[in-house]
Order: sequence, then structure tokens, then C-alpha cells
Amino acid sequence: MTRPQTHPTTSPQTRPHVVLVQNTARSRPARLPGWLADEQVDVTVVQGPDLPDRLADLPGPVDGIVLLGGGLMPDDDARAPFLARERALTREAIAAGVPLLGICLGAQLVAAVTGGRVTPRSGETERGSCAITLLDAAAADPVFGGLAGHAELRMIENHRDSITALPPGAVHLATSPACRVQAFRLGDTTWGVQFHPEVPAERLATWDESDLAAGGFDRAALLEAARADAPVNTAQARALVGGFAAVVRAAAAARAAAGPGTGERAASGRHAAAAQAAPAAGVGAARAVSAPRAAGASPTAASRP
Repeated sequence: MTRPQTHPTTSPQTRPHVVLVQNTARSRPARLPGWLADEQVDVTVVQGPDLPDRLADLPGPVDGIVLLGGGLMPDDDARAPFLARERALTREAIAAGVPLLGICLGAQLVAAVTGGRVTPRSGETERGSCAITLLDAAAADPVFGGLAGHAELRMIENHRDSITALPPGAVHLATSPACRVQAFRLGDTTWGVQFHPEVPAERLATWDESDLAAGGFDRAALLEAARADAPVNTAQARALVGGFAAVVRAAAAARAAAGPGTGERAASGRHAAAAQAAPAAGVGAARAVSAPRAAGASPTAASRP
């Protein structure tokens, strides 16, 4: 078992704590630990194979969870048996009201366990720095509301599998011409994003050049475009992470106020705190664009960031 990688601070008792789940060696948390630390949130990175069976057995206290990406489908248990535990932990975290952010595979896993549909090789492939359009619902969202003044987002994408049906009751927050479901929220404390706010432009230099070429993409061109978009991407991605950190801080405060052993009362406090964190900014209407879907395709590995 790999020892969880912690990012300690001088006063761990007073700061919220987030668990980052790293599903594959290549899908690293990159900018997230540093940005969360800047937001007064401590981080522990847990490798997928080391995930426990229960939320209570994660390094704690657990005030938030981030599920990172990886070259897997959410139910690819033959290649990654730990995914069964990750799905169970995700269900438990959602039921308990623990703030959760799923990224790429993480978002697909959230959708899969809550009644959505994830399609392998869906025809919605995206690589590199891509334009994302916020929808009306993003304006009042605790995580995305701070980005409401942006006409579009520029985010790193690297996937060929995608969410082709949202879970019942999900709020659609962002879209793009190439991939309809870019971001969504479930309830008050669960988010999924298809793009990679954690990935900087320079990561593209490590992507498999031959694999990209086989799909009609030129790595040098993708890297050049990502570098050009890097200032905007960094500011927007950091604002998004800051929004999630605010939800986590509110959840931690609610947990502390509720006291130990309060169970459902603590979860209710998390829901209330998340609602209070929602901004009141407005945003113009955006049209959701449908994209082609490939139903019935056999499971395949998504690309890694």
C-alpha cells in the first residue's frame, strides 16, 4: 500500500481537509494541492488502489473529496478493481453531503453512480485548450458563480469518453459545441467537470504524440494554443478551485459546529453552508449544443491528461 501523500500546514487542527483520489500514475493532481493550500485547505493524495471500503477510513477529517481523471471507464473493474470501492465511496459521500468534485473520469463516475449515462468513444472527443460556455444556472452556483462574467472559459481537455445523459435532477452548468456535458451539479455539494482545471499548458508536452496523431491531432499545435491560453486558463481554473474551496470551508465549519458523532445533523449543516456560499452574480443566456453520440460502443479507456 502506498502511504497517502499529505500537504501539511502549521495549524492542521484549524484548517479544512480534502482527499484527492489519484486513479492512475499519469493523472496527477498538478496545480490542485498548491491552490487549495492557498485557499487554507489541507490536502491528502490517496492512490486509487489504496482506497478503503468506507468514507470513515479515509485520512480525515474529510471535509471534501476530489476524484481525478484517468484512462478508465467508471466501471472498468477488470483493469482497476479499486473502482468498485471508489464508486461506493462516491455514493456514501454524496449521501452524507460531503463536498465532492469529480474531474473527467471522476465526473463520469459521479454520473454513473447517480443514474446518468457515460458512453465510451462517444464521438465527443476533445484535446488541448478548448472553449467552454457557461449556462444560465452557473450564475448562482457556489463553484461556478465567480466565473459568471466570462463569455467563455478556456480549459484543458483530453477525453474520448463522455457523459451523454445527466443524472436525474442534475443541474447542467456548462457546455461546448464538441461535448454537451462539460459541468453539472447534483444537490448542494456534488460537482462534475469533463475538463481539467488542475492541468497546466506544459502538461501537453508529455502527451503521447503518436496517439494524438492517430486521432488527427498535432501535439505541437495543441501545446502552442494551450500556452497562448495559459494566462486566461490559469485565472479561470484557479477561480473555480477557489469556489470549491469555499464550499469545503463552509462544510468544515458546519462539521465543527455540529460536533462529533452527529451524523445526519452534520450533513444537514453541510447542505445549508453550501447554499449560503452561493453567489448572486448573473450571467447571460447560453445555448446548449447537442453533440453526436455513439450508443452501444464497447468499453474503452479514456485518454489521460
